[in-house]
Amino acid sequence: MYDVAKIREDFPILSRTVYGKPLVYLDNGATTQKPRCVVESITDEYYSVNANVHRGVHFLSQQATHLHEASRETVRRFINARSISEIVFTRGTTESINLVASTFADSQMQEGDEVIVSVMEHHSNIVSWQLQAARKGIRLRVIPMNERGELLMDEYERLFSPRTRLVSVAHVSNVLGTVNPVKRIIGIAHAHGVPVLIDGAQSIPHMKVDVQDLDADFFVFSGHKVYGPTGIGVLYGKEEWLDRLPPYQGGGEMIKNVSFEKTTFNELPFKFEAGTPDYIGSTALAKALDYVSALGMEQIAAYEHELTVYAMRQLREIPGMRLIGEAEQKGGVLSFLVGNIHHFDMGTLLDRLGIAVRTGHHCAEPLMRRLGIEGTVRASLGLYNTKEEIDALVAGIRRVSQMFG
Repeated sequence: MYDVAKIREDFPILSRTVYGKPLVYLDNGATTQKPRCVVESITDEYYSVNANVHRGVHFLSQQATHLHEASRETVRRFINARSISEIVFTRGTTESINLVASTFADSQMQEGDEVIVSVMEHHSNIVSWQLQAARKGIRLRVIPMNERGELLMDEYERLFSPRTRLVSVAHVSNVLGTVNPVKRIIGIAHAHGVPVLIDGAQSIPHMKVDVQDLDADFFVFSGHKVYGPTGIGVLYGKEEWLDRLPPYQGGGEMIKNVSFEKTTFNELPFKFEAGTPDYIGSTALAKALDYVSALGMEQIAAYEHELTVYAMRQLREIPGMRLIGEAEQKGGVLSFLVGNIHHFDMGTLLDRLGIAVRTGHHCAEPLMRRLGIEGTVRASLGLYNTKEEIDALVAGIRRVSQMFG
């Protein structure tokens, strides 16, 4: 039984008020709230275990190292990676993509080589490659989509050329909620001998992810999207690929031996983890992953799907409603516009009713240009949201709409 009332008790912030109204938090696509166990783990480690990891011989350092590396195993198990050597801790999805873009372009690409992305990518999966395009002269090819917000797979296949070196696409669109057919995307790319990076920032909190089943070469996500702390994220990479890529940064931890003449680099995954890691954050991330695992990712997905269907049905009843993104395979991201009301005005007035949504281009300006709009209002669902909160959102939209005549 999925007991959402009991789950909400684990998130103290959900019981607060905003402008005298009960908080309705529908900005989970930007960041999720944190359960009490995650916050307590941060406090507990700072108060009882805090010490730098890996190189210390004293008790606290040994204990902190154990917690940090146990967290790596938790991540490995959560996404079913083959080895902990394939789990690299980063600051988040953006840094993970930049790490791959920089090291892959340096070692695997020449001027004129191509990377395939999609029209619905977050800026982090566009600008990272554009930086390499400016530096090395590589080219981006873009998978188009239909009016429902679904990638055109026939067009995708036609983008491959002898110069294609990598495919880098979002698992779930942060604007449309579209769940892309990444297993098929990966299969097509591999048939051309091309590796694939999957941006899992918007999928990892909402569905079970098995990187071995997907056969992803790289998979990236952020801790704060999956009920963990900010400033910690993960790069999963197949060991064969991580071995082939050069280090991203230099410094402590990523070295084996250093002299003024030559440096040899550490083994995986430490080759990519220069400097003191966020060992507090890694432990808290593991707590978050344990938390959602205990609830059951299949149960979370089923509950959120039910909530999404309910929300879409309710929103369609609002006069002037324009839903942005109605793919057959859709997650709990509800982007919309109502009549001629500017998205910023709608979001600002909903906020005065205690309803937290996001407005703007959502770091997806190329997608907005494809849609012919400047931005949207986005309500994004999490495991603790309720039908009553959807009802509050709908009532709030109707009230704002009436204010604008």
